[in-house]
Formats: sequence, structure tokens, C-alpha cells
Amino acid sequence: MEKIKLWISAFRLRTLPLSVSGIIISACIAYYNGFFNVTIFILTLLATISLQVLSNLANDYGDGVKGTDNDERIGPERALQSGKITPDEMFSAIRINILIVILFVFLTVYTSFGSQHFLYAMLFFVLGIISVFAAIKYTIGDSAYGYRGLGDIVVFIFFGLLSVIGTYFLYAKQLDHVLFLPACAIGLLSTGVLNLNNMRDIESDTSANKITVAVKLGLKKAKTYHAILVVGAIVLSLLFGVLYYRSVVNFIFVIAFIPLIIHLKAVLKVKNPKDLDPQLKVLVLSAFLLAILLGIGQIINIL
Repeated sequence: MEKIKLWISAFRLRTLPLSVSGIIISACIAYYNGFFNVTIFILTLLATISLQVLSNLANDYGDGVKGTDNDERIGPERALQSGKITPDEMFSAIRINILIVILFVFLTVYTSFGSQHFLYAMLFFVLGIISVFAAIKYTIGDSAYGYRGLGDIVVFIFFGLLSVIGTYFLYAKQLDHVLFLPACAIGLLSTGVLNLNNMRDIESDTSANKITVAVKLGLKKAKTYHAILVVGAIVLSLLFGVLYYRSVVNFIFVIAFIPLIIHLKAVLKVKNPKDLDPQLKVLVLSAFLLAILLGIGQIINIL
């Protein structure tokens, strides 16, 4: 039982709501436009969750074997760091999870495109493989991009643009300009979660030579950068509401601004990096709430 709890902890369940936020928005817009398919929705959720778990396990492994996760690190103790899960066990779990991700990606792509859209199917299968590679290479290997300050842009692309726009294409087999602003908003908040995590770990990352954007900027400038990300997401969401206005109900998503603003005020006041850790959950759930309310604001007009 203790081993099971340890593995569940390694999955980092608190990251999962953020990973599916883009999936929810794209599903709601697809529903509004008459393209929604419940099977595709379920499969994209499963593929995304399994990919996020893979990323979390790979991150645990990469930082663990490099010694980045050590006693100086702030935040929950990681699986390899605890010594209760060995590197070989973690690597085996990663390999199993890769197979699970590939299975769900294949089922999702086949359900969406079948044999009628072969080129689209091949494109999305390649995107799935690239996503697996990106999840693994964040911390694993000598050329891990998470150690070279590239994590932020990758998160913005995969959690924002690809998550929202790519998933919508699975439903509609076409692109729509309505997706761009919410995709960027979720991408910015997802990048904010990574930045918050990196701000918390500035000292231990610096000691381990893990060069993140937060390490490059320092805590003070990283907090300013964080404010730009959160405020940027709020502004883009408002712009989305104005440009695609149908009724006042569309603006139900402004409710999510309340926890986002409270979160931002708390972050800007922080002096000790360890006090940033509780704000990770706040930002993840706030982004999740924004995604749900943005989606509801779209579909409620046709119910």
C-alpha cells in the first residue's frame, strides 16, 4: 500500500487539471460549432493525462539522477529523491507509460481520421511522438532543454497552442480563428505554473546548474515575468469575450479572475521562495476554472 501511494505521488496528480484545460476549451468550442464527438473527447483526455504522467515521471527521473532533487530543494519530496523508488524502477515505469501514451494517441487519431484522412492521421501521430519526446527530454539526457531555459516556450506551445488548436482539429478537421486567444491564455497560465515552480526552486536549480528562465532572471524579475504571464492571460481572455460576444453570459469566465488576482498579489509579496509552493495549486486550479468557464460561456448560448 505504501508503494502504491508513493507511485501515485510520483504521478503528481495536482498537475492533471492544468494538462486537460486546453482539451476542455477545444471540446466546448467544437460543441458550439457542431463538431463535438464524445469518443474523441474521452480519448484525448486519456492521451493527455497519460502524457502528463509520463512527463512527471520523466521529470522525477531526470532531476533525480542528476542530483537536482536534493535536500536543498523546496516542495514535496520526489520519488527518486526519497530513495524508496530506484532509478531502474522509475525508468521501467517510464517505458510502460510511453507505450500507454502511444496506444491512446493511436486510438485518438484513428477514431478522428480513420482511413479517410491518411495525411492528417500521419501528421497527428507524428505530433504525438514529438510530444512523447518533449515530455522525456525536459530533464533527461545531457541535452535536456529544461536545463537550458527552453521549458517555458515548450510548455506554451504544447499546453496552449497544440492542446487547444490541435485537439479542435481532431473534431472539426479544420482550423478556426476563435481558438487562438483561449489557446494563448491557457498557454500563458501553463507557463506561469512552470515559472512558479522554477521560482520556488531557484536556489537548488542554481546549485545543480539547471538554468531555467527564473534562474536567469532572479527572483525579483521572475516575479515580474510571472505577473506578465498572468495579466496577459486575463487580457487575452477579456479580448476573446469582446471579439466573440454573443450575450453577457459569455463573460462568466471573469469569475476565474478573482483567484488569479489574489494569487498574483500573493506571489508578488513573497520574499521566501518556499512560500511559493502553495500557490502552485492555486494557479493550476484557477487556470482549470478559467478553461471550464470559457467553455461554458460558449456553449450556454445554444442550450
